[in-house]
Amino acid sequence: MAGPEAAQAARRVFLSHSTEATEAFGAALARAIESAGALRGSGVALALDGDLGAGKTALARGVARGLGAADRVHSPSFTLMHTYAGRLPIYHFDAWMEGRERAFLEGGGAEWLESGGVALIEWASRVARWLPRPRLELRLEHMGAHDPQTRRLSLSAVLDPAAAAAEPRSQALQALVAQLRPEDVAAAPGQFEAL
Repeated sequence: MAGPEAAQAARRVFLSHSTEATEAFGAALARAIESAGALRGSGVALALDGDLGAGKTALARGVARGLGAADRVHSPSFTLMHTYAGRLPIYHFDAWMEGRERAFLEGGGAEWLESGGVALIEWASRVARWLPRPRLELRLEHMGAHDPQTRRLSLSAVLDPAAAAAEPRSQALQALVAQLRPEDVAAAPGQFEAL
Protein backbone atom coordinates (compact mmCIF):
# COMPACT_ATOMS: atom_id res chain seq x y z
CA MET A 1 0.00 0.00 0.00
CA ALA A 2 2.71 2.48 0.83
CA GLY A 3 4.05 3.88 -2.40
CA PRO A 4 7.76 4.47 -2.97
CA GLU A 5 7.35 8.05 -1.74
CA ALA A 6 5.98 6.93 1.65
CA ALA A 7 8.03 5.68 4.57
CA GLN A 8 6.75 2.96 6.88
CA ALA A 9 7.72 3.65 10.49
CA ALA A 10 6.22 1.64 13.35
CA ARG A 11 4.72 -1.77 12.49
CA ARG A 12 2.97 -4.41 14.62
CA VAL A 13 1.47 -7.76 13.65
CA PHE A 14 -1.42 -9.45 15.43
CA LEU A 15 -3.52 -12.59 14.96
CA SER A 16 -7.30 -12.47 15.23
CA HIS A 17 -9.03 -15.83 15.61
CA SER A 18 -12.61 -14.63 15.06
CA THR A 19 -14.73 -11.90 13.51
CA GLU A 20 -15.59 -10.75 17.04
CA ALA A 21 -11.88 -10.39 17.88
CA THR A 22 -11.31 -8.36 14.69
CA GLU A 23 -14.17 -6.06 15.70
CA ALA A 24 -12.73 -5.80 19.23
CA PHE A 25 -9.37 -4.83 17.73
CA GLY A 26 -11.12 -2.10 15.72
CA ALA A 27 -12.73 -0.79 18.93
CA ALA A 28 -9.34 -0.78 20.72
CA LEU A 29 -7.75 1.02 17.80
CA ALA A 30 -10.54 3.63 17.85
CA ARG A 31 -10.04 4.23 21.59
CA ALA A 32 -6.29 4.64 21.04
CA ILE A 33 -6.90 7.17 18.24
CA GLU A 34 -9.38 9.07 20.38
CA SER A 35 -7.04 9.24 23.37
CA ALA A 36 -4.00 10.45 21.39
CA GLY A 37 -3.94 14.19 22.09
CA ALA A 38 -1.84 15.08 19.05
CA LEU A 39 -4.48 13.50 16.78
CA ARG A 40 -7.47 15.33 18.26
CA GLY A 41 -9.07 17.60 15.71
CA SER A 42 -6.63 16.73 12.91
CA GLY A 43 -8.21 13.49 11.78
CA VAL A 44 -6.74 10.07 11.07
CA ALA A 45 -6.89 8.11 7.84
CA LEU A 46 -6.90 4.34 8.32
CA ALA A 47 -6.15 2.54 5.04
CA LEU A 48 -7.57 -1.01 5.04
CA ASP A 49 -6.48 -3.68 2.58
CA GLY A 50 -7.02 -7.39 2.30
CA ASP A 51 -8.73 -10.01 0.19
CA LEU A 52 -12.50 -10.29 -0.05
CA GLY A 53 -13.81 -11.51 3.30
CA ALA A 54 -10.59 -10.71 5.18
CA GLY A 55 -12.42 -8.57 7.76
CA LYS A 56 -12.16 -4.96 6.55
CA THR A 57 -15.81 -4.19 7.25
CA ALA A 58 -15.69 -6.09 10.57
CA LEU A 59 -12.77 -3.87 11.57
CA ALA A 60 -14.79 -0.79 10.50
CA ARG A 61 -17.71 -1.99 12.68
CA GLY A 62 -15.32 -2.21 15.61
CA VAL A 63 -13.92 1.29 15.01
CA ALA A 64 -17.46 2.70 14.90
CA ARG A 65 -18.41 0.83 18.09
CA GLY A 66 -15.22 2.00 19.81
CA LEU A 67 -16.15 5.61 19.03
CA GLY A 68 -19.71 5.18 20.30
CA ALA A 69 -21.53 5.14 16.95
CA ALA A 70 -24.95 3.50 17.18
CA ASP A 71 -25.40 3.16 13.40
CA ARG A 72 -25.37 -0.19 11.63
CA VAL A 73 -22.05 -0.36 9.79
CA HIS A 74 -21.91 -2.08 6.42
CA SER A 75 -19.63 -1.94 3.42
CA PRO A 76 -20.08 1.20 1.30
CA SER A 77 -19.22 -0.68 -1.92
CA PHE A 78 -22.21 0.70 -3.82
CA THR A 79 -22.15 4.22 -2.39
CA LEU A 80 -19.36 6.78 -2.31
CA MET A 81 -19.15 7.05 1.46
CA HIS A 82 -21.02 6.26 4.64
CA THR A 83 -20.79 8.59 7.62
CA TYR A 84 -21.38 7.59 11.22
CA ALA A 85 -21.82 9.85 14.23
CA GLY A 86 -19.60 8.89 17.15
CA ARG A 87 -17.47 10.82 19.63
CA LEU A 88 -15.38 11.54 16.52
CA PRO A 89 -17.04 11.59 13.08
CA ILE A 90 -16.40 8.47 11.01
CA TYR A 91 -16.12 8.56 7.20
CA HIS A 92 -16.21 5.09 5.64
CA PHE A 93 -15.03 4.75 2.01
CA ASP A 94 -14.76 1.70 -0.20
CA ALA A 95 -12.43 1.90 -3.21
CA TRP A 96 -13.51 -1.45 -4.67
CA MET A 97 -15.00 0.41 -7.63
CA GLU A 98 -11.74 2.20 -8.28
CA GLY A 99 -12.79 4.50 -11.12
CA ARG A 100 -15.75 5.91 -9.22
CA GLU A 101 -13.73 6.44 -6.03
CA ARG A 102 -10.86 8.01 -7.98
CA ALA A 103 -13.27 10.52 -9.57
CA PHE A 104 -14.74 11.32 -6.14
CA LEU A 105 -11.29 11.87 -4.58
CA GLU A 106 -10.01 13.94 -7.51
CA GLY A 107 -13.19 16.04 -7.40
CA GLY A 108 -12.61 17.20 -3.82
CA GLY A 109 -13.62 14.11 -1.87
CA ALA A 110 -10.04 13.70 -0.61
CA GLU A 111 -10.77 16.53 1.83
CA TRP A 112 -12.91 14.06 3.82
CA LEU A 113 -9.78 12.01 4.49
CA GLU A 114 -8.39 14.74 6.75
CA SER A 115 -11.55 16.35 8.04
CA GLY A 116 -11.05 15.93 11.77
CA GLY A 117 -12.58 12.50 12.22
CA VAL A 118 -11.55 8.95 11.39
CA ALA A 119 -11.54 8.07 7.68
CA LEU A 120 -11.72 4.33 6.98
CA ILE A 121 -10.73 3.43 3.42
CA GLU A 122 -11.40 -0.16 2.33
CA TRP A 123 -9.37 -1.40 -0.67
CA ALA A 124 -7.05 1.54 0.01
CA SER A 125 -4.23 0.40 -2.28
CA ARG A 126 -6.51 1.21 -5.24
CA VAL A 127 -6.46 4.92 -4.32
CA ALA A 128 -3.11 5.12 -2.50
CA ARG A 129 -2.04 8.18 -4.44
CA TRP A 130 -4.77 10.29 -2.74
CA LEU A 131 -4.22 9.04 0.80
CA PRO A 132 -2.73 11.51 3.28
CA ARG A 133 0.50 11.04 5.19
CA PRO A 134 0.94 10.43 7.96
CA ARG A 135 -1.72 7.71 8.17
CA LEU A 136 -2.34 4.27 9.57
CA GLU A 137 -2.44 1.21 7.33
CA LEU A 138 -3.88 -2.17 8.23
CA ARG A 139 -3.41 -5.25 6.07
CA LEU A 140 -5.79 -8.12 6.86
CA GLU A 141 -4.80 -11.57 5.55
CA HIS A 142 -6.51 -14.97 5.64
CA MET A 143 -4.27 -17.56 7.27
CA GLY A 144 -5.38 -20.31 4.90
CA ALA A 145 -7.90 -23.11 4.51
CA HIS A 146 -6.50 -24.99 7.52
CA ASP A 147 -7.51 -22.08 9.79
CA PRO A 148 -10.35 -20.18 8.05
CA GLN A 149 -11.27 -17.94 11.00
CA THR A 150 -7.76 -16.63 11.70
CA ARG A 151 -6.51 -13.38 10.19
CA ARG A 152 -3.07 -11.77 10.32
CA LEU A 153 -3.48 -8.04 11.01
CA SER A 154 -0.42 -5.92 10.12
CA LEU A 155 -0.75 -2.38 11.47
CA SER A 156 1.69 0.32 10.30
CA ALA A 157 2.20 4.04 10.67
CA VAL A 158 3.03 5.48 7.25
CA LEU A 159 4.90 8.78 7.26
CA ASP A 160 5.82 11.38 4.69
CA PRO A 161 9.62 11.20 4.35
CA ALA A 162 9.70 14.88 3.41
CA ALA A 163 8.17 15.82 6.77
CA ALA A 164 10.12 15.58 9.96
CA ALA A 165 9.59 12.31 11.85
CA ALA A 166 9.32 14.54 14.91
CA GLU A 167 6.10 16.11 13.57
CA PRO A 168 3.47 15.62 16.35
CA ARG A 169 0.95 13.63 14.24
CA SER A 170 3.70 11.32 12.96
CA GLN A 171 4.98 10.76 16.48
CA ALA A 172 1.46 10.10 17.77
CA LEU A 173 0.73 7.51 15.07
CA GLN A 174 4.06 5.75 15.64
CA ALA A 175 3.42 5.65 19.40
CA LEU A 176 -0.13 4.37 18.86
CA VAL A 177 1.14 1.45 16.77
CA ALA A 178 4.02 0.66 19.14
CA GLN A 179 1.91 0.81 22.30
CA LEU A 180 -1.22 -1.08 21.19
CA ARG A 181 -1.31 -4.34 23.17
CA PRO A 182 -3.46 -7.47 22.96
CA GLU A 183 -4.66 -6.68 26.50
CA ASP A 184 -6.30 -3.53 25.06
CA VAL A 185 -8.52 -5.72 22.88
CA ALA A 186 -11.68 -6.88 24.66
CA ALA A 187 -11.82 -10.27 22.95
CA ALA A 188 -12.53 -13.69 24.44
CA PRO A 189 -9.43 -15.38 25.89
CA GLY A 190 -7.22 -16.87 23.19
CA GLN A 191 -8.99 -15.00 20.37
CA PHE A 192 -6.42 -12.23 19.84
CA GLU A 193 -2.63 -12.15 20.14
CA ALA A 194 0.46 -10.25 19.09
CA LEU A 195 3.15 -11.87 16.94
